[in-house]
Amino acid sequence: MTENRPSKPQSGLQKHSGRQNLDPHLERYAARTAGMTASEIRALFAVASRPEVVSLAGGMPNLAALPLDTLSAQVGEIIAEDGLVALQYGSAHGIPVLREQICEIMALEGIKAHPDDVVVTVGSQMGLDMVTRLFCDPGDVVIAEGPSYVGALGSFAAYQAQVVHVAMDDNGLVPELLREALVRTEKAGRRVKFLYTIPNFHNPAGVTLAVERRAEILEICREHGVLVVEDNPYGLLGFDGQTYPALRSTDPENVVYLGSFSKTFASGLRVGWVLAPHAVREKLVLAAESATLCPPTFNQMIVSRYLATHDWKGQIKKFRENYRDRRDAILSALDQYLPPGCSWTKPDGGFYVWVTVPEGVDTKAMLPRAVTARVAYASGTGFYADGFGSRQMRLSYCYPTPERIREGVRRLAAVLESEMDLARTFGSVTSRQIQGPQNPSPDTV
Repeated sequence: MTENRPSKPQSGLQKHSGRQNLDPHLERYAARTAGMTASEIRALFAVASRPEVVSLAGGMPNLAALPLDTLSAQVGEIIAEDGLVALQYGSAHGIPVLREQICEIMALEGIKAHPDDVVVTVGSQMGLDMVTRLFCDPGDVVIAEGPSYVGALGSFAAYQAQVVHVAMDDNGLVPELLREALVRTEKAGRRVKFLYTIPNFHNPAGVTLAVERRAEILEICREHGVLVVEDNPYGLLGFDGQTYPALRSTDPENVVYLGSFSKTFASGLRVGWVLAPHAVREKLVLAAESATLCPPTFNQMIVSRYLATHDWKGQIKKFRENYRDRRDAILSALDQYLPPGCSWTKPDGGFYVWVTVPEGVDTKAMLPRAVTARVAYASGTGFYADGFGSRQMRLSYCYPTPERIREGVRRLAAVLESEMDLARTFGSVTSRQIQGPQNPSPDTV
């Protein structure tokens, strides 16, 4: 008689196609995990955080201007006065008073919204993940600017959506190229679910979508039955104080809007939101319940108390001034130090400059040598889903002081000059062997 026995757990070392596998769970993973890989930017953090390295890589907000004494007192008041609420489970929808305040903030960009259509999230990244989960089946297409936000590309890959990039110029997404991409994709029999766009002070490109293009892009998407997902974490950080009209303000029924307090208040609290058409809102609440049950009530109450008692508009003005000084420092340093043949965007808000280097230089291959020279940046390849970006890099100016920024660009220029000399002597990087690790680690400094 044959006994039915559970199969033995597989050992940690197994043979798969002639190779040793160190993961005993490999055969158990869902197929969609094949698209889950660490971003190049995350791999940099261990190196870039070392004090001797000037990091122009990460987009960490500079929080030095926050009124920490006031905030500390307010946190204590919340615990003392409302601790039993603040430390308890809450609604997946978010606390009502914060949703009302969020509507007041969005009104600055021309958005008319009801608090019921706002869903509070654990950072806007959670909102983006939920929207992708709701709309994308494996093989569906997401249209995105090229380059695009690395966190968005990670979410799209995790749900097995395919990304089609559309190029930008100095005025943002090009409407004609968007139309061509939609027509081409539809003719190929592929289903486009939404356009993902960062219209203001783009991450990583640093450009802003021209106001005169916004209505045209919305009309193109409506013609093709494509939803628009507007990601706008930097919209209030224009250096001249200008606030651009949100896409959502023009077409509320076909735009899902993502917002965040990470860039205008405190990134560590992880409080963001989604403003969605009413029917979509219902599904977002269900998705939020399954993902986190509820966003942290305590964090929401901290943000709400801050908005109610502090001059948050004045605080944002301080942030804008700090970031403008840093933007000016990096643009001046790029002009002074970078060799001929380089070009870069000139952002009027946000955190980033997008640099293009001469032919023959591969910024991903150059990165270990830059880290050895004690400067870090984000290679352009991390911001494309299709392998492009090898001649580009993103430089973040939001966190270092202006003096550190200038020193970092000086170091970067020296590495770039050396790389260009190698390219002139031995050919482009693709035709010669790359020395050194391809993914920087703490040991490469």
